[in-house]
Amino acid sequence: MDMINEFSMEQGLSNEKVIVIDFGGQYNQLVARRVRECNVYCEIYSYKTDIEQIKAMNPKGIILTGGPNSCYEQNAPSYTKELFELGIPVLGLCYGAQLMMLVLGGNVERAAVREYGKTQVHVDQSSPLFAGVEQETVCWMSHFDYISKIAPGFAAIAHTDHCPVAAAQCPDRKLYAIQFHPEVLHTVEGTKMLYNFVRGICGCAGTWRMDSFVEESVKKIREKVGDGKVLLALSGGVDSSVAAGLLSRAIGRQLTCVFVDHGLLRKNEGDEVESVFGPGGDFDLNFIRVNAQERYYGKLAGVTEPETKRKIIGEEFIRVFEEEAKKIGAVDFLAQGTIYPDVVESGLGGESAVIKSHHNVGGLPDYVDFKEIIEPLRDLFKDEVRKAGLELGLPERLVFRQPFPGPGLGIRIIGEVTAEKVRIVQDADAIYREEIAKAGLDRSIGQYFAALTNMRSVGVMGDERTYDYAVALRAVNTVDFMTAECAEIQFAVLQTVMSRIINEVRGVNRVVYDLTSKPPGTIEFE
Repeated sequence: MDMINEFSMEQGLSNEKVIVIDFGGQYNQLVARRVRECNVYCEIYSYKTDIEQIKAMNPKGIILTGGPNSCYEQNAPSYTKELFELGIPVLGLCYGAQLMMLVLGGNVERAAVREYGKTQVHVDQSSPLFAGVEQETVCWMSHFDYISKIAPGFAAIAHTDHCPVAAAQCPDRKLYAIQFHPEVLHTVEGTKMLYNFVRGICGCAGTWRMDSFVEESVKKIREKVGDGKVLLALSGGVDSSVAAGLLSRAIGRQLTCVFVDHGLLRKNEGDEVESVFGPGGDFDLNFIRVNAQERYYGKLAGVTEPETKRKIIGEEFIRVFEEEAKKIGAVDFLAQGTIYPDVVESGLGGESAVIKSHHNVGGLPDYVDFKEIIEPLRDLFKDEVRKAGLELGLPERLVFRQPFPGPGLGIRIIGEVTAEKVRIVQDADAIYREEIAKAGLDRSIGQYFAALTNMRSVGVMGDERTYDYAVALRAVNTVDFMTAECAEIQFAVLQTVMSRIINEVRGVNRVVYDLTSKPPGTIEFE
């Protein structure tokens, strides 16, 4: 395979860009999402990114994230003083605020009283950062260091009972520092503060919208592809489906979508994908469905370790895809449904650890003859992908489909994967999803699904003793999918789900509800 040139859609979509410099903060993606909610394009870069690269991007503003370190310690993450001398507005958050103060001549020390959680903050309403913000407002604090001395030229513009400098500013230099986290929802007026920074202080007009994204992306794809052929691996998930819709809008039957049904999808999902993108659907493209269930079950026989299952499923997908691609012959472009969190979490942006092993990023076939990769959604967060899908006319049931892992039900089955276990978890999950929708909770819960444990226990059904499996129900609420809390579903709903699963799903005699948050658990159940 020749050298691969990656092609994304951001270039030319917006003349406005805000840069988030990541110091290892857990909320880095959340900061970027909040900026985009202000209709301003935003990207995340590591603090190791050279200042010349930052300058070359000509950002309208720069935001420094939080981080786990103490900025005064040796070898702590830092940045050159030149960043604050560019004339570009800079907003430091938590660690970023402390670092700004330290670099510019202030002082940071360990606080006598640490602050964590919702905290009453008194703000100076005359500051452009706090325009329209209540004088006393609830903010989310999470720090054990504090700014003990502000840098020359700065003035304190917020405080708490234990933190004399909860925010500081130097308007002449367009520099602002906030000790708390405006990006989290616990900070009641945080979105307003970030809006004040990017739209007010930075002067961004707010041109980042999904209608313009679709329009400009279609134009860019047509220019890039010309009369070339594009091949897309269509999983049926939201990301690959929106990518297929966007590419179809741009180039029609120059696009071929290969849908590998590995037999690990949710109940009836393969048929639903085909109904949207197949010959009877509304999209103009070439659609190939490969029914590879038995092949996957054979490869997974006897395998119980989750990471091994992930690798087998990912590898087998690539092999099946390669076989189909060879039948098609040479194509000019390979398309992928990569989205921005994939890029960040794969270690290609910011400071996030690599935590996912089955990803679009880096998971490329070895023997497919193509020239370049097109990743039309590479710059979007999940909520933006859904907006783009609606803009493209995709069915709402597909656009708002629950997140689904690449390895599918293979990792929602604890232990060995068999056709019988797949049937059990498909049926149980379908009942769960149906009852959640009936209760009007399907759009309010972040993610919910049924998984099959490897626990078998004694039960009594009628006059018979049973020895069957336990199904685990999982439901979490999350903002960024980096952390999550168990969703509180009405007990009556859970009872209904339990009753239906035990009555309707053969092989199950027990249903449990997983209360675990992330961390220490993961959102998935594997």
